[in-house]
Order: sequence, then C-alpha cells, then structure tokens
Amino acid sequence: MHKTYDDMTGEQLIADFKVVVADAEALIKATANQGDEKLAEIRTKAEESLKAAKARMADMQKALVFNTQEAAKATDVYVHANPWQSIGVAAGIGLVVGFLVCRR
Repeated sequence: MHKTYDDMTGEQLIADFKVVVADAEALIKATANQGDEKLAEIRTKAEESLKAAKARMADMQKALVFNTQEAAKATDVYVHANPWQSIGVAAGIGLVVGFLVCRR
C-alpha cells in the first residue's frame, strides 16, 4: 500500500529521498566506465543535481529538527503555565480515544 503525501511525515519524506539519492549515486557509479561523451556529460549533470539535492535535503532535515524542538519547547512552556488545562485536554483526548476504541 502506497502512502499519500498527507500521510507522510517530514522524517519519512527525508528517508525516502535519501533512498532515491543513494540509488541514483549507485547508478552513476555503475556507469562510470561506460559510454561516450554524451553519457559522461549526463553523468556529470546528474552528479551536480545530486549534490544540490543532498544540500537541500540537509537543510530540510535541519529545519525539521528545529521546528520539532521549537514545538516541544512551546508545549513544555504551555503545560507548565497551564497545568490544569493541560490535564483536562489530555483527559478529554483519552476519553475520546477510549470511546472510539470501545465502539469497534
């Protein structure tokens, strides 16, 4: 079963992208000693594209980690500032999940 874009997290997207990059690198290495000038030109262009993609992927990964840390900090601050509301929300979510599980 294939996941849709909405079902994927940022971490899953990065992991999938790393697999594609690794496969492309393997293909480039496998054809390194083959071909004519045209193939060498295509291989060089592919290597440059992979290098740029890796840099963008690293930036995405850093942004994902930063955003996750910021969300965790904001949650921590909110919970410490509003402990009773946080307990109420957690209890409400627990009730809803329990109700849904019992209906199945």
